[in-house]
Amino acid sequence: MPTTTLRRALARGAARPPWSAAPWRDTRFLAAGIPPALPIWFAVMSPRLSLVILGLALLCLRPLTALQRSRLRVLRGIEVPPLLRADDAPSGLLPRIRTGVSWRQVGYHLLAGPLLALGALAVVYAWGAALAGTTVWAWAWLMPVSSPVRHQWYQLDVPLSVGGAVLLAVLPWAAALLARLEERAAVRLLGPGLAETLEHRIEEVVESRAGLVDAVDAERRRIERDLHDGAQQRLTSLAMNLGLARRTLKDVPPEVMQVIVEAHEEAQAAIDELRDLVRGLHPAVLEDRGLDAALSGIAARAPLPVRLDVRLAERIAPTVEAVAYFTVSEALTNVAKHARASRVDLSVRTAGGRLRLVVSDDGVGGADAARGTGLTGLRKRAASVDGTLSVLSPLGGPTTITVELPCAL
Repeated sequence: MPTTTLRRALARGAARPPWSAAPWRDTRFLAAGIPPALPIWFAVMSPRLSLVILGLALLCLRPLTALQRSRLRVLRGIEVPPLLRADDAPSGLLPRIRTGVSWRQVGYHLLAGPLLALGALAVVYAWGAALAGTTVWAWAWLMPVSSPVRHQWYQLDVPLSVGGAVLLAVLPWAAALLARLEERAAVRLLGPGLAETLEHRIEEVVESRAGLVDAVDAERRRIERDLHDGAQQRLTSLAMNLGLARRTLKDVPPEVMQVIVEAHEEAQAAIDELRDLVRGLHPAVLEDRGLDAALSGIAARAPLPVRLDVRLAERIAPTVEAVAYFTVSEALTNVAKHARASRVDLSVRTAGGRLRLVVSDDGVGGADAARGTGLTGLRKRAASVDGTLSVLSPLGGPTTITVELPCAL
């Protein structure tokens, strides 16, 4: 349960009148916290066994925490999130003992919990005293007439009844207040703190972003396959039929032949445009032969000479390969449009689980992302897989674009 939801639930609980919140439920919740505090009480009352009991309590911190979370969930409807999911716990006895335990939990079980349990014991005792005080006249009436205790109780029935009534009036508020205090202490000390919550949220955001990037890449692959196997094949068949008609039909009027020729040329142009579109969605060579071959194709189609140096020492995730491919493609396009360069050097390396792309040109320099030269889009593309992009482009050149991407997501 998020921290905001917990705070709202606690605020609603604190704003309720104690009688409407059923003080018996508050007392039951408090009484359920007394047994887990018994070992600490025994350690305080028995100095000889204190070290042993405290050591066992420290070893049992995770079960004690799970017990308290269960008490909060069952009796109060509050879900306190654990510090670590069970499937993330490491193997081994000592790591499992240390994992999912914080000093805040130690403080709760060794200090806050026992003190709150003492307050709970006082509330339970006060309930018994209040009930006994308000009913003392009934107990005196049930005793034999000749009993001296009956006479003494009759003398004390008024003050005891008044005291019991006062306790009955005060105890609901005291039980509700102590229950709210224990809820807040448990939520703050047993659950993850702000740093852990933010870290968990960041992990969730990173996982969801990686899933979104994979989903987008998979959708691009599907569209590429559909266009390649569907629309492109139909256009190719149409162009072949028009070409065949253009070559075989000799006795048609010139106007009709002109229409056939124009339709044939339009079909071929549409095939070329569709091929470029399919290559822009997801090049087949990238999936069939890998990043090295795909970058070689980009370098061959570039409008200026590109010296390519690729050394890949480890496997790269398909999504990262696609990001690297389109980053290089867009970078070369920007160089051709803006840099007025005569050549480009492209270096691709893998080291330490990172893919490093370096694109250098001998152009005029002065590249600035703020001026809309396409560098902003490159930076966003790299950031989509937790990558980085840096640009060094002084006026007069040269320009160097360095991109670092993780080899695996």
